Amino acid sequence: MANLVDKINKKHERKDIPEFRVGDTVRVDLWVKEGKKERIQAFEGIVTSRKGGSVNETFSVYKKSGSIGVTRIIPVNAPTIDKIVVVKKGKVRRSKLNFLKGLKKDYKTKERN
Repeated sequence: MANLVDKINKKHERKDIPEFRVGDTVRVDLWVKEGKKERIQAFEGIVTSRKGGSVNETFSVYKKSGSIGVTRIIPVNAPTIDKIVVVKKGKVRRSKLNFLKGLKKDYKTKERN
């Protein structure tokens, strides 16, 4: 039974998603529907967490817009994602960067090769 579920999940996984980790700065281009029109909206920020696996995997992207911090949880295999671009590879020593929400100043990450 589990083998059948794996086959179905494999079919729905996206192959065009680049490899990225927590601490990387990414730009996610998302399709946004406004009335009858569709357009692409870019959301650029630092990846604060990754959860789940296979088809159910999600990641959180945090960015500061002015003085307000915005976190967006995005499913990796969502059909609304046009593309994901890794802008900067960051090196962090945490698996979740949830402490960024309470910081007053910007958070700098070291560059990873």
